Amino acid sequence: MRSSIGPGNRIGPGSTDLRLGDYRGSVMSIEVDLVTSYWTAAEDRAWDAFGALVAEDVVYEVPQSRERVRGRSAYVRFNREGFPGAWHAQIVKIVGGDGAAASWVSFTDPDGTVQSGLSFFEIDEHNLIARITDFWPEPYEPPPSRAHLVERY
Repeated sequence: MRSSIGPGNRIGPGSTDLRLGDYRGSVMSIEVDLVTSYWTAAEDRAWDAFGALVAEDVVYEVPQSRERVRGRSAYVRFNREGFPGAWHAQIVKIVGGDGAAASWVSFTDPDGTVQSGLSFFEIDEHNLIARITDFWPEPYEPPPSRAHLVERY
């Protein structure tokens, strides 16, 4: 796991500059901090800060829909224009280390529909997000043959 990056801008609640800065002393990993800042900037529609967190040559993919977006400006535009309305992304969990991270978010569409999103991030040597792979699974009813084996919640 990377233990530090150079001094600079700090991240935190209410910060408008979400670039990673002095990492020393944090109990989270650089990767977790970076992905937390990514989702915070997306939720706040802080597109300049959002773009500063991804590499110039970032690659975004959604295997379920076979969508791919290449490059920082295209990816920021995809997020800014591709999801209109008053949506919200709430972080459920983020784990990371050793140049990678994964997040689980609860995404609420403008119509109130809630969907889980699972995202896998690769972090480059500059501590920027280089690759994102998103999965948006749909809930489903389990087969009756498993009913006696599980607890439903």
